[in-house]
Amino acid sequence: MSELQIPSYDPATLVRSITVEIEAPASLVWEVLTELDKYPLWNPFCVAVKSTLEIGAPVEMTLADYTGGDGTFPYTEYVCAVVPERLLSWELLPTPDCRDAARRDQIIEHLDEGRCRYYSTDAFLGEAAHQIMAESGEWVKRAFDETAMALKARSESLYRNATVW
Repeated sequence: MSELQIPSYDPATLVRSITVEIEAPASLVWEVLTELDKYPLWNPFCVAVKSTLEIGAPVEMTLADYTGGDGTFPYTEYVCAVVPERLLSWELLPTPDCRDAARRDQIIEHLDEGRCRYYSTDAFLGEAAHQIMAESGEWVKRAFDETAMALKARSESLYRNATVW
């Protein structure tokens, strides 16, 4: 397999989820990640999402409030990398009104025909990256860790209960 094209980031402004080993094929995990209409069934953080997943397309998300509040909030980023069964990425680009930027990479590593590994990262970029990390890093980490565990549970359940893969 070729090396994934993921930029290098400042480790001080990078959130990385736990790495989970999933007892299911990478193809099934990819299917779970890309069946956006089914996110409400399993994803505790991104409870709804709409996108075509084409490069440049918006990813319109409804995110659970992990800052300690109740409810949800809307958030939009844009697809920047799609490598089937290996990488799904979207980013927040700076604008004249808001200089904040970030990139989320979701990585699937193939182990064998029935197992893979998953983790995700969120790189805070731009002038306020260190401040955003200080204010948001902890809850983003918790949200991504819970998402990784939920992806593992959903994928393994589907794989165990599948009649044909």
